[in-house]
Amino acid sequence: MKRIFAIIFAILLVFGAFTVLKIQADDKENAAVRVPLENYLKGHETGNPEFMKKAFHTEGDLMFIRDGKFTTRSFADYIAGMSGKPAADESKRKRYIESVDVSGNAAVGKIILDYPNAKFVDYMTLLKIDGEWKIVNKSFHMERREETK
Repeated sequence: MKRIFAIIFAILLVFGAFTVLKIQADDKENAAVRVPLENYLKGHETGNPEFMKKAFHTEGDLMFIRDGKFTTRSFADYIAGMSGKPAADESKRKRYIESVDVSGNAAVGKIILDYPNAKFVDYMTLLKIDGEWKIVNKSFHMERREETK
């Protein structure tokens, strides 16, 4: 009987160790996925295109609906449109990563950009390419607001 308990205890111990290692690996990967998302947020905050270059893969598109029509814009065009400086109303803007979901070498991040005149919900598709996470696609929804004075 003692031997059975010892075997069960050993199995539970090994299972527990594997579970802890998996959780640690998942946490590490989750943190790695957040790096390009945080660079994206920093790019918006500062207007500095270098942060966006760190966030986005060299190939990829923004996909969205504008005036009821499907629209795309390349990452290169999006980054080229950055001003290089913060928005005039930067102090009134809020941005955050709402969620991250990782499966192997693919991930999805949801980002909220809460501005005085609009709220954006960004959905980022990321891939781990050559050991580094990059945003490979961005789709979003924008809800306009009446600007408060």
